[in-house]
Amino acid sequence: MRLNGCHWRKGLGAGSIKTMATRDRTIRIGTRASLLARTQAGMVKQMLETRQSGKEPLEIELVFITTSGDQQQQRPLAESGGKGLFIKELETALLENRIDLAVHSAKDMPTELAPGTVIAGTPLRADPRDVWIGFENKSINEIPRNATVGTSSLRRQAQLLATRPDATVEPLRGNIETRLRKVREGVVAGTFLAKAGLDRTDLLPEHAISLPLDEFIPAAGQGILALQTRTDDSAMRTAAGSINHIATAAALAFERRVVAALAGNCLAPIGVCAMPRGNPVNNLAGWIVRAFLATPDGKKMSRATLLTEDPSDAGLNSLYDLLLDTLRRRGSAEIMSLINPQ
Repeated sequence: MRLNGCHWRKGLGAGSIKTMATRDRTIRIGTRASLLARTQAGMVKQMLETRQSGKEPLEIELVFITTSGDQQQQRPLAESGGKGLFIKELETALLENRIDLAVHSAKDMPTELAPGTVIAGTPLRADPRDVWIGFENKSINEIPRNATVGTSSLRRQAQLLATRPDATVEPLRGNIETRLRKVREGVVAGTFLAKAGLDRTDLLPEHAISLPLDEFIPAAGQGILALQTRTDDSAMRTAAGSINHIATAAALAFERRVVAALAGNCLAPIGVCAMPRGNPVNNLAGWIVRAFLATPDGKKMSRATLLTEDPSDAGLNSLYDLLLDTLRRRGSAEIMSLINPQ
């Protein structure tokens, strides 16, 4: 069998290839088992099936894998090992040929991938904004003084405390349903969630407040699905590439590059978002890039917003050095020295 002109290869060891006459045609998509992860993997499955319309149909199955991040939910993420907890087991399954494609929320991925793997596709980005859900529908400014807000994100914590320094922040982990329930029950005065995940699972509360990007900068990759494959699996890279959105891929590469330059894999309060200006599907009119780096208490913050009217990848990348220089002039190096003293 061929996918877009490439032989489909599946888990046989180095140099082994099965042809259409001898192999089964099942693509194994690896995913976490949460409602959001299952939903997102199902979206990718449907996209791949749609791309094969008019061709011999592919068999695609979802393989559910429990990650360390799913098992370790009692401690803050920063104390549990960082973002890699959510993808380590999926990467291992890829490298051991137990799955052919892993679907991740790109914001959960560390800046360094497992050797031998690559992000081979990124479908069109969903809304990257954060959403605030307050107990009894109170906004951030309306919650009581010294109220307890639940979040395990240092990025969200820093931006909250910059606005409400009186607030107390407590770790709040678990799936979307768990975090929404704790707000409804008044366990915390409010919490933050990614709008993309709430939209995809149809769990966006009626009174949720979407936070403007100019006020609350999201995590690198927020709203983006990253399709990770083995580097040497040319057929799967081609299949994943068939549902790739070029502007989304450019934005993700830029955002991950900025995070790597500022903080590497250090869990620092950092946000960066590169958004197309105009219609990202067919009428790109340039780029707007927002970024910040802060201390966890929100008392020191370096922010920058830059624009370009050049809609190309080169136009976006021309903002990279200027963005880093602007953040440095506004204190990013000092902030990193406080977060991660040598």
